[in-house]
Amino acid sequence: MIHRKLIRPNLSDLKDKMAGSPAAHRPQRKQVPPEQTNAEAFYYLKQMNAKTPMVVVLNDGEQLHGVIEWYDKTCVKVNRENAPNLLVNKHCIKYMYKADETPGSKSEPEEGF
Repeated sequence: MIHRKLIRPNLSDLKDKMAGSPAAHRPQRKQVPPEQTNAEAFYYLKQMNAKTPMVVVLNDGEQLHGVIEWYDKTCVKVNRENAPNLLVNKHCIKYMYKADETPGSKSEPEEGF
């Protein structure tokens, strides 16, 4: 049987070598946040699956009441009762909220958040 000697570098020697290098003096750059977090997709899917009544407020202040049927990169389809269904461009939407909530009021957070 052959006995092999384990060679371990001394950590203090490594630190000294790293301290001398110019890269050690540069501050760490912040990581760039991901371009897409999928939060929007998660929100739409959750409301679509639950068929949550929503209020969509457009840039001009008009309010649309209905259920989100589907969405894509640029549009949201809102199904309305007693009115035609609408395909709304996302750039025309100011904000949206659940119909049972009033805007500006603080409501209880949903389970899971």
